[in-house]
Amino acid sequence: MCPYKGSVRKGVIGLTASERLINHLRLGPKTAVAVHDPSNMFYLTEGYTGEGLVYISEASRVIVTDFRYTEQAERQAPGFRVEMIGKGRNHNKILAELVKAEEITELRVETNYLSVDSFEALRGAVGEEISCVPLNGAPQQLRQVKTPTEIVAIRKACDITSEAFNAILPKIRPGMTEKELQIELDFTMLRLGADELAFDTIIASGENGSLCHAIPGSRTLKNGDMITMDFGAKVDGYCSDMTRTVALGQPSEEMRMVYETVLRAQSMCEDALAAGKVCSEIDKLARDYIDARGYAGRFGHGLGHSVGIDIHEEPRLSPNCEDILKAGIVITVEPGIYLPGVGGVRIENTCLVKENGCVPLTTADKQLIIL
Repeated sequence: MCPYKGSVRKGVIGLTASERLINHLRLGPKTAVAVHDPSNMFYLTEGYTGEGLVYISEASRVIVTDFRYTEQAERQAPGFRVEMIGKGRNHNKILAELVKAEEITELRVETNYLSVDSFEALRGAVGEEISCVPLNGAPQQLRQVKTPTEIVAIRKACDITSEAFNAILPKIRPGMTEKELQIELDFTMLRLGADELAFDTIIASGENGSLCHAIPGSRTLKNGDMITMDFGAKVDGYCSDMTRTVALGQPSEEMRMVYETVLRAQSMCEDALAAGKVCSEIDKLARDYIDARGYAGRFGHGLGHSVGIDIHEEPRLSPNCEDILKAGIVITVEPGIYLPGVGGVRIENTCLVKENGCVPLTTADKQLIIL
């Protein structure tokens, strides 16, 4: 077995993600981790995007995969040894070989990700003498605070969404369908440098604006419509997320008031965002303001969510989240008001939390744009 040559427990600066996990869990020589969640695999290997599992101990860093991904793994994660499955030697068999060779007594696994059948197969392969215990989302906890490299990737993704928004505005016209607008917006993000889309783009026009996660369809855009566009790009494995609502022609007075209410709530909460703040208290600022303006019950989702490798990460700005924000968290601020049969407005920025405030990574104009 080729031991891993790395520095562990020498301070945070300069540590790899796998070393940070070892420090976080205080892994000893008899304890190891098996990771199956693709997002956590990508994070801990700092680049591997294929299938399989990742094994981490004090002595070893290993990617277990099949022939399709072995060369890819070697390129994307040069600090990891690659083990290829074959006839009579599947993922769990190789995992059992690894823990036996290192005399591991405790294996931490993602019981929140594996199916019951998959977990039972893993446990059966490694043997009853190995204690399999939950990993309890340890990689996700480490992922909350972004490194400078991760922030650079997210900022690039946010730049693409902001630029795509500005580029798409002249193309929005009456008679265009929601689906056509989605296609134009998606293509624009890819043309501007997105590796892929962060999630399925939402386009909601007119009365469809009351649907928070509307699926773009055949409805044609009409004069007087409010059009909500919720979209994101992915760059170097990291996501951005932004929402803007624009008017096609002059909106009704009611929808103008809705827009101004959402804009004020969004700006107020963005200004309040900072390290040390409680997530639920930021959410309450928006909720109380929207309720006081006569729209109680019409803002039914959380104010925001963290963004990173996954489009939805922890912590979240919601009534039920008592987490305290830390500098380096990237999180959205996205209040909305939704009026069934009438329409809706949502405005969203992706923001980087700092010690004394935040930096909006989404730079597109938030004021009402009338096309």
